[in-house]
Amino acid sequence: MAEERINRKLAAIFAADVVGYSRLMAADEAGTLAALQRHHELVFDPAVAAHNGRIVKLIGDGTIVEFGSVVDAVNCAVSVQRSNRALRDEASGQSKIILRIGINLGDVIVEGDDIYGDGVNIAARLEPLAEPGGICVSSIVHESVGNRIDVRFEDGGDISVKNIDRPIRVWKWHPGKTDVAADRSNAVNAVPYVETPSIAVLPFTNMSGDPEQEYFSDGISEDIITDLSKIAGLMVISRNSSFTYKGRSVDIRAVGRDLGVRSVLEGSIRRVGNRVRIAAQLIDATNGVHLWADRYDRDLADIFAVQDDVTGRIVNALKVTLSPAEKARLADSGTPNIDAYDCYLRGRELLALNPKNRETFEQSTKFFMRALELDPSYSQAYAGLSVAYNFDYQNRWSDDPDNSLRLAKHNAGQAIEKNPNEPFARLVSSWAAIFEKDLDRAKSEADIALSLNPNSSGAYVNLGHIQTLSGRPLEAIPMDHS
Repeated sequence: MAEERINRKLAAIFAADVVGYSRLMAADEAGTLAALQRHHELVFDPAVAAHNGRIVKLIGDGTIVEFGSVVDAVNCAVSVQRSNRALRDEASGQSKIILRIGINLGDVIVEGDDIYGDGVNIAARLEPLAEPGGICVSSIVHESVGNRIDVRFEDGGDISVKNIDRPIRVWKWHPGKTDVAADRSNAVNAVPYVETPSIAVLPFTNMSGDPEQEYFSDGISEDIITDLSKIAGLMVISRNSSFTYKGRSVDIRAVGRDLGVRSVLEGSIRRVGNRVRIAAQLIDATNGVHLWADRYDRDLADIFAVQDDVTGRIVNALKVTLSPAEKARLADSGTPNIDAYDCYLRGRELLALNPKNRETFEQSTKFFMRALELDPSYSQAYAGLSVAYNFDYQNRWSDDPDNSLRLAKHNAGQAIEKNPNEPFARLVSSWAAIFEKDLDRAKSEADIALSLNPNSSGAYVNLGHIQTLSGRPLEAIPMDHS
C-alpha cells in the first residue's frame, strides 16, 4: 500500500503573543479581552490583510500567521509594533496590549487549514526571545529580507531552543531603540520637507470577503480624499496617485518619500448587510509612528457620520485650522439617502475603470439615474451623469455623441443648480465647456472648482488643457498637479 503523500511548502511564519497576558487577565479580565479585540480589529487584522498574510490559528493571546513572502511577514510585524503609540489605555496612558513577535522561514506541513513542523516551532520559540513590543527573527529571515525593509536588526547571537537540535542565530529589533543604520538611511531618503501639512489617503482594504464590495471601500477612501481636499491649509495627494498603491504591501515611509507627504491614512472596511466596520490609522510618514487610530462599528446609515469623524480627527491630529466656509463644506455629505449614495459609488467606480467602454457607460448612467430617483436633489449624481456623457462624447460609444455633449452640459448645470458650492459640479461643467470650446466659461468654472477644492487635480488638469488650447502650452506645465 502506497504511503500517503505529505503536503509540504516553504512559508514565512509569524508567531505573536501578548506580554503579561495572565497578569492582565487577573487584574481586569473584561478590559483585557476588550483591549485585545480592539487591537486585532484596529491594528493586527488589517496589517495582516494589507501584507497578504493568513491567520492560521488563534490560541488565547497567541496568534500564528502564514505569509508567502518573508518581506511581507517582517513588514507586517514592524507595522503592528509601531502602532502601539496610537492605542493607549485611558487610565495609564500606555498601550495595554503589547506583543512579542517571532518570525521564521522554513518548511511546513499543511493539513487542511492548519500548518505544522519545524518552521512553525522555531517561530514559536523565537517569540519569547523578543523584547516586549519587539521582534526576533531567525538568521534565514534576516538574510532573506536583506536591505528590502526600512529597519535594521541587531545581532542576538547563537541560541539553543527547546526541541530543536541545532543552535539558531537570531536578530532583534525594537521600535523604541535608536537604530544608527536606519537613522543614516532615513537621512538620505527623508520625506522632502513640506511646510504645509500634507497627507496621502491609501485605498482602504476591503475586508468583506466579497470582491464586489471593492466599489464601496474605494468609494469611502475617495470621499475622504475629496473632503480633505476642500481644506486650503492641507496638501492632499490625488486619487490617481494614491490609488497606485492599491493591493500592494507598502512601507508607509516609502510612500511618504515617493509622494512627498508627511502623513498617510490607511485603513480597512468590512461591510456585512446593513452593518459596516471601519478601521483607520493616521501615520507619520517620517518615522512610521501612528498619530491616531480608531475603529467604527456602525449601521450603514451612519456612514456619513463616520466619514465626518475621520476627517475631523485627521484635521485635529495635523493641527489644521478650518475657516467657517471650510467647516460648512465638510458638513455637506451630498445626500442623506444611503441607497442613493450607494448607487452613486457604484456609478463612479464604473467610470474609474480602465479601459472604459459602452457597457460601463450604460451601467454607470443607470446607477446615477437611480440615485437621482432616490434623491432628486443629489448634486454629485448629476455631476456623475455629466462625466459619463462627457466620456461618451469623447469615445463615441453611443449613436449620437453630440447629444451626449448636450446632456453633459445639461447635467452639469443641474448639479450646479442643486448645489452651487459642490466642487465636482463646477469641475464637470468646466470639462463640458472645454469640449464645447467655450474656454472662458471653462476657465471660470475651473477657477470656482479650485476655490471650493484647493487640491482638485482635475481642476488643474482642466486649466492646463485650457492654456494649451489657447495657444500657451508652456503656461500649462505648472498646472500638472495630477
